[in-house]
Amino acid sequence: MDIMTSLLDGFAVALTPGNLGLAIFGCFIGTIIGALPGIGPVNGVAILIPLAFSLQLNPASSMILLSCVYYGCMYGGRISSIMLNIPGDEPAIMTTLDGYPMAKSGRASEALAISAVASFVGATLATIGLTLFSPLLAGAAIHFGPTEYFALYVMAFATIGGITGANPAKTLIAAFLGLLLATVGLDPASGVQRFTLGQFELYDGFDPIVAIVGLFAISEVLIFLETSHEPTAEMPRVGRVLPRLNDIRISLGAMMRGSLIGFVAGVLPGAGASLGAFLSYIAEKRVSDKNGTFGKGDPRGVAAPEAGNNAAAGGALIPMLTLGVPGSGTTAVMLALLISLNITPGPLLFERQPDIVWGLIAALYVANVVLLALNLPMVGMFTRMLLLPTWVLMPLVVMVSFVGVYSISHSSFDLMVMIGFGLLGFALRKLDISLVPIVLGLLLGADMENSFRRALSISDGDVGILFQSPISLALYGVTAVMLAIAVGFAVRKRLS
Repeated sequence: MDIMTSLLDGFAVALTPGNLGLAIFGCFIGTIIGALPGIGPVNGVAILIPLAFSLQLNPASSMILLSCVYYGCMYGGRISSIMLNIPGDEPAIMTTLDGYPMAKSGRASEALAISAVASFVGATLATIGLTLFSPLLAGAAIHFGPTEYFALYVMAFATIGGITGANPAKTLIAAFLGLLLATVGLDPASGVQRFTLGQFELYDGFDPIVAIVGLFAISEVLIFLETSHEPTAEMPRVGRVLPRLNDIRISLGAMMRGSLIGFVAGVLPGAGASLGAFLSYIAEKRVSDKNGTFGKGDPRGVAAPEAGNNAAAGGALIPMLTLGVPGSGTTAVMLALLISLNITPGPLLFERQPDIVWGLIAALYVANVVLLALNLPMVGMFTRMLLLPTWVLMPLVVMVSFVGVYSISHSSFDLMVMIGFGLLGFALRKLDISLVPIVLGLLLGADMENSFRRALSISDGDVGILFQSPISLALYGVTAVMLAIAVGFAVRKRLS
């Protein structure tokens, strides 16, 4: 009953005219961003963060806007995958395997309708899981002390981005770079300047929001300037997009299985939607591909990964809200917004600021309904957005980035820092080094250092205290297993 009461209070927050308008706007913009090839939810949320500051939104409204953009991007990623065989983001790669063959055979409307319903089912079931399991995990997390949080941060840094098959060595390099950047500023214990280069503006370190906008938005502009992302494939015709009951009946099992697998993958720190979509497709192929139709335009091959990646998006919010550790790259960016608003994610967030948590969860239910309503009748308009020229899109990204960052502190120094991080992000992306671990280092580096210091203070300098707690040992064990899986994926990919 406490959960239902809290959820009803959340709907009272989410259904205010202002927050409802932000939710609808976020869903619409998120779908467009997700449909545009190459941008993806991480960049989409990063680009919209300055808008939240420019509008001077309160924390609850800011999180509602960005979470709806997040869900919208996950819905929109399927559109370019099906219509152009160009994934809107990494999780949508699996949708191309059967979605594009369906479009080429004249069944584009059917593929788009099934994927929209599957996205709705996956996201809704994940939101229900978020409602039920977040308070339970938050209650357990209250027992975490400095040693447990240090182990949790180690797990986050060691596993984020690595388990999906990316190069583990480059991922760890990026994590260490993020930790190094987090040391800039005044030492929290002694007040000694660390790597400030004599700049007063760096006494508080790098503003995570400024760094994120530079790393993602500005570097994305530079990538676009270097390489054209204009669609070159001929776009199939799209008729009226309405799901047929028979198609839903055939694909319902795939949606349910994909949702369950995706949700579990989303809850695991570092796994995210890419792994959810991959595992959902592979599992469904083993269960349902009796006649060798997968890869040739089987509707279940569209339904399973779409349900999986949308369920993973909802699951990734659980560790972010309850533990302060992001479950995906996009939630890492959202975590930065909370920290910049002086909101501390973690178990006490549910007690001290329930309006933020339950308002966000309630808004996700609203967002799913809005997204389904948008993505069925208006999908023709979204497909035409794929032809939006970069000379229109990129100036808008630059304008939002500069105006938003300047509105935070009214400091030209922050604009220079943003440009510097943009150049850094561009160079790292050229080297195929993930930017998400850098963001994680900037966000959690100070908390990790403080937990380490407090643990040593309790034990009078004995490092062994870090390995005495059963919870800490369990977290270190999970870290070792997930690192082993990541290395196994990398070796397998190199040998194949």
